[in-house]
Amino acid sequence: MFSLLTPKRCLMAFGGSTILAFGLYNIHALSGVTEGGILGMTLLLHHWFHLSPALSGLVMNVLCYLIGWKLLGKEFIAYSIVAGGGFSLMYGIFEQFPPLWPELASQPLLAAFLGALFVGVGIGLSVRAGGAPGGDDALAMSVCTLTGWKIQWAYLASDLIVLALSATYINWEQLGCSLLTVMLSGQLIGLVQRVYSTPIYTRQKSN
Repeated sequence: MFSLLTPKRCLMAFGGSTILAFGLYNIHALSGVTEGGILGMTLLLHHWFHLSPALSGLVMNVLCYLIGWKLLGKEFIAYSIVAGGGFSLMYGIFEQFPPLWPELASQPLLAAFLGALFVGVGIGLSVRAGGAPGGDDALAMSVCTLTGWKIQWAYLASDLIVLALSATYINWEQLGCSLLTVMLSGQLIGLVQRVYSTPIYTRQKSN
């Protein structure tokens, strides 16, 4: 499986995951702005049903990667290991240092814009390389393969569903900032992915 990897795409996947980890640690973790996708769903399940995000996140991520493997093949899994492993490694490194901008904790609107920038560029690069840093990225790539949608609309659909459910327990200010950041980050993911030619993840998997 790893014989399918190329240095250029590995570097792109790892670099994207590094940007994503930097943004999530230094911005999202401080701002109180919730997320769509799997992370938002784990927070929802924890709030209403007291399910551990560690367990619910693991189950949902595994299911999404299995769908991606079925639809996108071994190459997708190989690059997802690079992207996902890179994210975990770099987030762990960033955690060893204090956040760069602690004042963002009291500026959710600014955090929404900055967070969208790091998430959009980071995930966009990883997706362009053919890998998924997280389960919701794998799900979005799979949806695009099945439907032919542009990837930003696949992200937006799943995020809107989760944020609509999250409205049952978070305040309107947080919800508005969360909606802003997922809309902006989704569009940025699509923009970064379109900078190059035909998206890698839409290629037919080899039999």
